[in-house]
Amino acid sequence: MKLSELKTKYDVVIVGSGVAGLYAALNFPADVRILMLSKQERHCSNSSLAQGGVACVLSFENDSYDLHIQDTMIAGRYANDPEAVEQLVHEGPNDVRKTMEYGVDYDRDENGNLIKTLEGGHSRRRIVHHKDTSGKELVDKLVLAVEKLPNVTLADNTLVTTMSRVKNGFRLELLQDGDFRFVFCDYCLLATGGIGRVYKYTTNPSVATGDGIRLAYEMGASIKNISYIQFHPTAFNGPNREQFLISEAVRGEGAYLLNGNKERFMDRYDERLELAPRDVVSRSIILESRRLGNNNFYLDIRYKGEEYLKKRFPGIYAGCLEQGVNIAEDLIPVFPCHHYLMGGIEVDLNARTTLPRLYAAGECSCTGVHGKNRLASNSLLEALVYGRKAAEDITRCLRADYPALTDFTEPETDRTGAPLPKGIRTEIREIMQRSYFVIPDEGAIHQGKKRLEAILNRLRNGKFAITTDYCEARSLATVAYLILREVDK
Repeated sequence: MKLSELKTKYDVVIVGSGVAGLYAALNFPADVRILMLSKQERHCSNSSLAQGGVACVLSFENDSYDLHIQDTMIAGRYANDPEAVEQLVHEGPNDVRKTMEYGVDYDRDENGNLIKTLEGGHSRRRIVHHKDTSGKELVDKLVLAVEKLPNVTLADNTLVTTMSRVKNGFRLELLQDGDFRFVFCDYCLLATGGIGRVYKYTTNPSVATGDGIRLAYEMGASIKNISYIQFHPTAFNGPNREQFLISEAVRGEGAYLLNGNKERFMDRYDERLELAPRDVVSRSIILESRRLGNNNFYLDIRYKGEEYLKKRFPGIYAGCLEQGVNIAEDLIPVFPCHHYLMGGIEVDLNARTTLPRLYAAGECSCTGVHGKNRLASNSLLEALVYGRKAAEDITRCLRADYPALTDFTEPETDRTGAPLPKGIRTEIREIMQRSYFVIPDEGAIHQGKKRLEAILNRLRNGKFAITTDYCEARSLATVAYLILREVDK
């Protein structure tokens, strides 16, 4: 929808259209007026790229809530919030069942039973999936459901440039195709996803620039554990900035991890071998690369055969084929790269931030669920649970007849200025890649923080034109600075 067609005031604005934002929208009553904003096209999000599936205990035949909790805590190195983990594991299965009602098609066997896969860190097969494109299936089906809701207005290609607190609500400045517009809301849910573009190499799409974290931070919300960053051990080792992910499920289904000598090596580092948690495998690869003096690593799943691989991993099979690798015949070149943020905007068990009426869900939030390392396939589950919790809590507040927003003041805004200097985003990525990748470089962290502080001050205080590029650069500089500030102690 065009900016000119939007209302001035909504009950709720949801910033982001990944699983957290979409599922939240579906959990509001029909009389709540909602505006959902997508920075690019509504299907473009980290959620859409999730391959593995959704981890949840749907049967107690060979699994239990306690086992899922234990696996989550072990992966997170016991830095998790136990209450949040318990809520996730106990409430999540009903949300997964609800997604089936919206048409999400999880893989089933010939008898109609759900097929569950295994991934690193899990002690049981509990991950339901749609081939190797689970996130896309979830987003596609949830988008269809949201599009049918008469109380939800969707605006694509719309960036929130700034956000301000006003009495009993928020004022958001929107940018769409060069046009600007202010909108107001009583409550806001930030569901803006991750920060991947702060790194030189990431599995995240171009929209992942940490905008929601920057908006929350600039308003004074608490940012927690933002240095808890996950590097996925098996991204396709190619030349592109956005790396093609080779799902954890490939190792879960039996792939071997090989070093530059084409030898398995995980037994040197962890008794769980290829199925150790992601942080352990990533660190092991870096240590092995230093031991051998090269960055050549591979996944080998050739022995499973072409028919099985095409059926189980059609997306990965086709994606690798585009890169000249036939996974039924060739080794898959892999190397760690940035993948996921466990920290972010601090929230409680109802997705409330430390600011009244502001909520956050999904990857931009810090629920405490993941601790220092996310257990595979807990991310989509977290997005579902906390998207719903946000909707339920906001609805309670609306029903309690809290004072509605009455301040519709639009400030005088000069959006003109110099273009963003070339090279700023590149420098930010290089600083982060050098100082805080898998095994941090303590010497580079302090210098990197000082340089990022200077870049951020320049962006804040300089007279630059308000464009998408400028706003994203400011978000990246803010996030990068907060990460290095947290670890530079």
